[in-house]
Amino acid sequence: MPTLRQTNGLSGFTKRSASKYDCFGTGRSSTSISAALGMAVGRDLQGRKNNVSLPTANLDGPIPPVGALSSALSKLQSSRPLRELREVAKGVTKQIGGSMHGLAAKVDEYAQGMISGSGSTLFEELGLYYIGPVDGHCIDDLITILKEVKETKTTGPVLPHVVTEKGRGYPYAEEAADKYHGVAKFDPATGKQFKAKAATKSYTDYFAEALIAEAKADKDIVAIHAAMGGGTGLNHFLHHFPDRCFDVGIAEQHAVTFAAGLACEGIKPFSAIYSSFLQRAYDQVIHDVDLQKLPVRFALDRAGLMGADGPTHSGSFDVTFMACLSNMVVIAPSDEAELFHMVATVAAIDDQPSCFRYPRGNGIGVPLPPGKKGIPLEVGKGRILREGERIALLGCGSGVRCGAASMQLLWLRNTVEEGSIGGFGSHVAQFLALNGLLDGTVTWRPLVLPDHYIDNGSPNDQMEAAGLTPSHIAATVFNILGQTRDALVLFSTM
Repeated sequence: MPTLRQTNGLSGFTKRSASKYDCFGTGRSSTSISAALGMAVGRDLQGRKNNVSLPTANLDGPIPPVGALSSALSKLQSSRPLRELREVAKGVTKQIGGSMHGLAAKVDEYAQGMISGSGSTLFEELGLYYIGPVDGHCIDDLITILKEVKETKTTGPVLPHVVTEKGRGYPYAEEAADKYHGVAKFDPATGKQFKAKAATKSYTDYFAEALIAEAKADKDIVAIHAAMGGGTGLNHFLHHFPDRCFDVGIAEQHAVTFAAGLACEGIKPFSAIYSSFLQRAYDQVIHDVDLQKLPVRFALDRAGLMGADGPTHSGSFDVTFMACLSNMVVIAPSDEAELFHMVATVAAIDDQPSCFRYPRGNGIGVPLPPGKKGIPLEVGKGRILREGERIALLGCGSGVRCGAASMQLLWLRNTVEEGSIGGFGSHVAQFLALNGLLDGTVTWRPLVLPDHYIDNGSPNDQMEAAGLTPSHIAATVFNILGQTRDALVLFSTM
């Protein structure tokens, strides 16, 4: 456990290669039922008799539950019969004998005729054998019920409905479930989390400030997130514009098409979604937005490597899968000031979709625009940070910082990006090739994330593993120049 979420340590999520008990790897919600069904069908096709069990947390998440199923459960749980039933559930196994006949009798009494006059529950109407609700905090009772369920011979799935309270038993977590959804090291006595104080705010907070400034000047701007108000910074936007901020639940596909519908009516939607989470809604991005050339603006938070969260949450592919779309504008700020300008830029784009990607972490400390209000930039135009003659180093987004740092190791100065193969570097290469610039003596080297997933670790360790540190970049330049000895000296210090 001391290595959890650290370099060469345990993953914070289930991972098949890490443990035989991790039967399916995931860093997402809502994958368990489909995966378990596939496992069950595979078991049947091979004539095996093992059980397939899955926990799925309908009410889990950093914010209160959303969605149709949560709503239905909330209504059921708030009804008087169910409240009485819940009290019975807390001690149900104490009343159940050892025989399955006794269990079946209790379960029938438990599940039938006590929710509605029709004598059925939501789950039974779906064809599930329902048991519950069960008090999930009474471990002895819960183990007994699960053992009995395991022995139950049915022709279909069994659904024990286990009721738990997030953070139960630790008052600080009970009072602030959102803050303890993803927790850093903390003092158990006080609940205080040990987070290093930074001189600058996070890119997420800067995005929220920039969007609020734009929305104050334009009443048509609205914001959308998928159950990630805190994670995307839109909880701040909600405070200023409660009627213009929409939480669609853990449903990124719906978020994208909902934004497309808003754009059809002349509204200016900003859909703030983690880069890796947008992968689940790619068909909607193509079919519902880009194909129709609707001006939806995508704010892609957590772009690039994600440190302790590992490859399930790393935003490595967004430039690759967004920049290949015919109508999509893709931009990336190199610092927090540029982020303000890019929010203003996409707010002004009314004839096609656009997206801007920005990393996890804090700004680098550059001065912000006057009044914290950005100005639209010319799309496709970069900035020259330093003149040179023999080497042209092109940086995109956070790659600009790495490239600039590598200049300190060079007396002279390829492309640098914190993204996968097929991204910014590939588009630069295509431009060079189509314009005949690769037909002569130009030497070309893209510096991108390697063609494999990078496991959890510190951001510095991940960049080292990716070969994207300033020293790696400088060594590549020395190799191109034929200065092999200088390159070897740099490699020896890594």
